[in-house]
Amino acid sequence: MGNKVVVTGGAGFIGSHLCEHLLNQGDEVICIDNFYTGQRENIMHLQDGQKFTVFDYDISRAPEVLFLMLEEDIKKVYNLACPASPVHYQHDPIQTVKTCVHGTLNMLELAREAKAKFLHTSTSEVYGDPIAHPQKEDYWGNVNPIGPRACYDEGKRCAETLCIDYHKSHNVEVKIVRIFNTYGPRMRVDDGRVVSNFIISALQNKNITIYGNGLQTRSFCYIDDMIKGILSMMEYPAGFPGPVNLGNPTELTVLQLAEKITDLCGSSSRFVFLPKPQDDPVKRCPDISLAKEKLNWQPVVSLEHGLKETILYFEDLLRQGKAGSAR
Repeated sequence: MGNKVVVTGGAGFIGSHLCEHLLNQGDEVICIDNFYTGQRENIMHLQDGQKFTVFDYDISRAPEVLFLMLEEDIKKVYNLACPASPVHYQHDPIQTVKTCVHGTLNMLELAREAKAKFLHTSTSEVYGDPIAHPQKEDYWGNVNPIGPRACYDEGKRCAETLCIDYHKSHNVEVKIVRIFNTYGPRMRVDDGRVVSNFIISALQNKNITIYGNGLQTRSFCYIDDMIKGILSMMEYPAGFPGPVNLGNPTELTVLQLAEKITDLCGSSSRFVFLPKPQDDPVKRCPDISLAKEKLNWQPVVSLEHGLKETILYFEDLLRQGKAGSAR
């Protein structure tokens, strides 16, 4: 028999895949999303069953209404709510901070009241523009607290603090994962990040915009691998809150990614170079030694296979007329 679980941000890219996996393993899932970046299309196929409930709610608001809607037998809370791409989290930076801080605080309080396990999805952005490379969990980061990315970077850092404080002060069983670049089907067309931007432009044989010289590095983890890592962390025995890096340690330059995508798409797109945004990291790659040791987890999906699946998804959107040009 499954558990009753809450997934905030459950209509988002990662959240919708998580909801689907939880339902497939027999859990009853309560999806909470205010649909700021989450998409109803991502969860439409899940709403036929009786074990999936959706609440249109902003978790940064006063939680009393939400608590009244939920029963007390919740066993697990997965906190994924927050815009994750610079295009979206910089659009309303104050709301981004509120979601990270007030929203996480509210959901931690729910977990405390329900005596539920709580998993928080943090981010590689807590490392900022890192000096240490690859990034390990004991690296404190290099974050500009007043820069354009700070609403997300510092918001997520504060959320981690809240998780640890609830663990120490209220004995809430918390788990923290730091998610590195993740891609796959159900990414938003206007996500603003390189994988979706490059694929949409390549499929339309339009210019591909590369910010900076293209030599900045990233590592890309396919969605199926990421979900397995998140589930493994939630099921890890009590007493280990993390944080744990989840990502693919295979590093490549943004230019190499663009070349790979144009090749897979058979595209004639040309590359156009524009100035690099402020505080955009020069290098980003996870050290996943801790995930291997504690969770027995590491990515298994190759970049080529993952990109092919993602390309098929965006090709289908284009055929349906649901995808315009990337920003």
